[in-house]
Amino acid sequence: MMQHLLGLDISTTGAKALLIDTNGAVVASHTVPQSVSTPQPLWSEQDPADWWENMVQAVQAVLGRTGLADSVMAIGITGQMHGLVCLDKTGEVLRPAILWNDQRTGAEVETITAKIGAQRLIELTGNQALTGFTAPKLLWVRKHEPKVYEQIAHILLPKDYIRFRLIGDYATDLAGAAGTLLLNVAERRWSHEVLAALEIPDDWMPRTHEGTAVTGKVSQAAAEATGLPAGIPVVGGGGDQAAQAVGVGAVEPGIVALTVGTSGVVFAPLASYAYEPEGRLHAFCHAAPGLWHFMGVMLSAAGSLQWYRDALAPGADFDVLVNEAASIAPGAEGLQFLPYLTGERAPHPDPVARGAFVGLTARHRRGHMTRAVLEGVAFGLRDSFELIRQSEAGREIKQVRVSGGGARSALWRQIMANTIGVPLITVDALEGAAYGAALLAGVGAGIWPDSRAAASAVRLGVETLPENDRSAYEAAYQVYRSLYPALKDAFAALAGH
Repeated sequence: MMQHLLGLDISTTGAKALLIDTNGAVVASHTVPQSVSTPQPLWSEQDPADWWENMVQAVQAVLGRTGLADSVMAIGITGQMHGLVCLDKTGEVLRPAILWNDQRTGAEVETITAKIGAQRLIELTGNQALTGFTAPKLLWVRKHEPKVYEQIAHILLPKDYIRFRLIGDYATDLAGAAGTLLLNVAERRWSHEVLAALEIPDDWMPRTHEGTAVTGKVSQAAAEATGLPAGIPVVGGGGDQAAQAVGVGAVEPGIVALTVGTSGVVFAPLASYAYEPEGRLHAFCHAAPGLWHFMGVMLSAAGSLQWYRDALAPGADFDVLVNEAASIAPGAEGLQFLPYLTGERAPHPDPVARGAFVGLTARHRRGHMTRAVLEGVAFGLRDSFELIRQSEAGREIKQVRVSGGGARSALWRQIMANTIGVPLITVDALEGAAYGAALLAGVGAGIWPDSRAAASAVRLGVETLPENDRSAYEAAYQVYRSLYPALKDAFAALAGH
């Protein structure tokens, strides 16, 4: 009987179960949608009980459709990063999980930075304090919900709550743990210095594991709920971006993953720990053992094109819009677009940055505006590449593997290749992080000897080479770089700061 691997992904929008065979071919996939609660403006929460119920449904659907439960060799887990799940000593959830995109913790971010020091925090954790990370959320609970805080015995990330329900134990992977702001990222262990400074008990933290290590086995209770046989190994897996990188084969230095989804992510593996001195890039542990990575994130990539279509050309076909843009020369005749529609992360960690069209004239038509949006997103991605090029990770970029909805457009791929100045090769990564989690499970089960061997299952597609004459893109990019500094104070004033 062919053996199979199961990848589980608890994302913000859905619970996905993905079954692949040991050749890397997808056999079945099922996603159960889930919603986000916003009890106050800028808050974002979900009930962990819903995650488990939805994941049980997803697993049952895949196993019911295929009848392959007995052939599952191992399970890998991935999901949204940074969220906070608070549990009491019996494992009961104490409050709804506070998610990665929750913005309530501005004061706690300042507290953390003041207690540890901005530079020391970056040295230890690879990151500056941001509202999205887990540590500020925990401090918020301590300040605003003391009765909840005094009952806490364990804290978990969202995907690790699924793991807890599967194996009955508290564990996490190093890639996910690195996104809490509580990990000594260089040493791949919890930071006693940060925990002590923030007065967080060490024994609240789950055991840490590499992404391919077995963290436990499916319990009898979980087997009865899901239809999986008891005793199946559950490996560490990884946070969604690290698992996505495994799923596109970015598991060695020189192979960079570029994801052009709602947000844009540039993911560059590192052979040894490093950090960007100003914290403009995230530095995390990779889900592939023994590696780290830099990650630059822009918050509105393909999301910018979605907004533009919905707001200014409702109902228009994306292909029609892109074809109009193809007839416009690079630089859009002096029109620029800043893609900061939901604030920005890299290289400008500014939650009040705003989107803008700059340089509009009576000559400009819809095609110019579409072209400006495509180029503005490419310029924003280049900002992260420029930071990576200044680091160890950028010394030898051999290949950039591009995935996500934005990568389906040949014109947009060409604009990105010309802007960044490197070849792009598409990857069949429609199943995203769940696929990477399944590959990590395969390493844990001994199907492949390591993550690099598992990446041989990744299917590559079309290569897009930079054109010889990229001078128009270079000139436009230099103008783009000048716009955020010029408008930063105006953005703050518009936001009432």
